[in-house]
Amino acid sequence: QVQLVETGGGLVQAGGSLKLSCVASGSAFSNYAMGWFRQAPGKEREFVAGIFWNPFYGDFVEGRFTISRDNAKNTVYLQMNNLKPEDTGVYYCARSPVQSREAGPYTTWGQGTQVTVSS
Repeated sequence: QVQLVETGGGLVQAGGSLKLSCVASGSAFSNYAMGWFRQAPGKEREFVAGIFWNPFYGDFVEGRFTISRDNAKNTVYLQMNNLKPEDTGVYYCARSPVQSREAGPYTTWGQGTQVTVSS
């Protein structure tokens, strides 16, 4: 069974940067789209970024985040720059057989990593 483990969350001041990593166990990593979602307290889970062959982003990203993957390391990354307090939330890594901005197709999820941006 595939497991996804996220790391890299933490506390950062507004305007700062964080880089999240997600390592997947198992094989065939390159055969799946990988995505990052986030959930703030009291809000629904929100699509942040995804990548299969090419990256794609949620509308709010506005060039501040970059998703990338290293198939040799079974790892997907999310570089987040110019962070804002509204970026605070739990960030989840997920795997999907198809490219999507919707949570439904993502069948495997990590446990999440907390990102807190102070003002």
